Amino acid sequence: MKKLLVASVVAGLLSSAAFAQENNLKIAFADNLSSLDPQLNNFAGDRSAGLFFFEMLVANYHNKLLPALATEWKNIDPNTWELTLRDDVTWSDGEPFVAEDVVYSIERIRQVPGSVAPFTGYVRTIEEVNIKDGNVLEIKTNIPNPDLPLNLASVAIVSKHATEQAGSEGFNSGKAVGTGPYTLVSYTPGERLVAQKNPSYWGDEPLWDKVDYIYTANAASRTAALLSGDVDVIDKVSVSDLPRLEKDDKVDVFAYNGLRVFLLQPSFNPEPNAFIKDNAGKPLDKNPLLDARVREALSLAVNREAIADRILQGGVTVASQWMPEGSVGYNPDIPAIPFDAERAKALLAEAGYPEGFELTVHVPTDRYPLAPETVQAVAQFWTRIGVKTNVEVVPWAVYSSAARKNEYAMSVIAWGNGTGEASYAMVNILATPDAEKGLGASNWGHYSSEKLDNSLQAVTAEFDPAQREALMQEAAQIVSDEVGVIPLFHYKNIWAAKKGLEVQPLSSDRTVPQMVTQK
Repeated sequence: MKKLLVASVVAGLLSSAAFAQENNLKIAFADNLSSLDPQLNNFAGDRSAGLFFFEMLVANYHNKLLPALATEWKNIDPNTWELTLRDDVTWSDGEPFVAEDVVYSIERIRQVPGSVAPFTGYVRTIEEVNIKDGNVLEIKTNIPNPDLPLNLASVAIVSKHATEQAGSEGFNSGKAVGTGPYTLVSYTPGERLVAQKNPSYWGDEPLWDKVDYIYTANAASRTAALLSGDVDVIDKVSVSDLPRLEKDDKVDVFAYNGLRVFLLQPSFNPEPNAFIKDNAGKPLDKNPLLDARVREALSLAVNREAIADRILQGGVTVASQWMPEGSVGYNPDIPAIPFDAERAKALLAEAGYPEGFELTVHVPTDRYPLAPETVQAVAQFWTRIGVKTNVEVVPWAVYSSAARKNEYAMSVIAWGNGTGEASYAMVNILATPDAEKGLGASNWGHYSSEKLDNSLQAVTAEFDPAQREALMQEAAQIVSDEVGVIPLFHYKNIWAAKKGLEVQPLSSDRTVPQMVTQK
């Protein structure tokens, strides 16, 4: 994309009368950032911001792998890959991009201090990285891994010379040295970041000279900012604002079926939980959620269609598994989960809870669109079958820390499925948690299934695409049978922009200036 110049003539104000006005873009975004360190937390907002400044060896656009910092990659044998790096890339501080930066980045991602949602799952199979030649890398894996290029498409490459002594806080204070299309001008946590085009970027010249990226948690405020002309683009458009935006001739709406699934994660902790009690309000001596019949009862008790229609107002598609229809790993043989309150009550009685019990569900207030409202509706459905359900809404910073420690009885996660295929969730939210192996980093309920783990091992080692997908479909059936998680819906990705702009998603639900073009 070539730089566009907008000429403006100002008479009577400037002595020389003419100057070139910058081609700027203002975006109001919903997902707050925990850091500009692209290796700290695997959060949607962080990953969007990271794409301003940092790149991966491989680019993934809707499950299609394309060259990025690596121009090519090939499988030498089941445990060996060879990658050729670009030799015309410089960091934003002028230093050359070299193979040592890649080696450093892969090692660093295993041990970033303070991470609550680490990226370790993407490098879990990498045994060693060797520099064969100036721009040729050899990556050895500890098991055969046909997904290595796909994994590398989520590993941000950072500069060794600028990062080694900086730590995560260094990125926020201006040391966000990257190879991406933009460079950092300023960052105010919880408010905004300002970026400008990188004049030494190796790829196509960015369209926008400067980008003002403004954190606006409230959906109504984002809509108001767009309609008033304060911003050019907004993401995660509220479904309640859609009719208004679609009728306004000053804006366009861009809606796409998404990959992000809204899941409830039951706690599989065998110890008594303070958020599960009997009907007298006393702690139970065992966790009823360990019984698959109880989990199935809770799943059957939810009217997903009603939630999708009345709360999300058509902004989602109902889910019965973690992958949406048409994606790699979606199992068409898994039936839709019915709404069957009577069957749910019968299952509770079979499990020894004919009168139900008390349960508290925790949900972040500032993370997922309409999540508190959704969970309130779920609580009503569960209360009707005898599981008296309370809802506690807490800030994301508190929620994510406690959920990661499996402190809650029932947690909520909206998983992005950003790679476009099922193994991403298998590694991160379904595998038995094991920090050393890089597994289950976001498996907050600590679901543990030998069948699922064995299936993941088989998927990881299978190079034939058709057989890999068949194995992923089998894994979807395992999770469905065991009710390891309770899926509710897949969000649609909805952006709105002022007339004259077009928004086309690059990958999943990321929001970046690269996806905004002029008509």
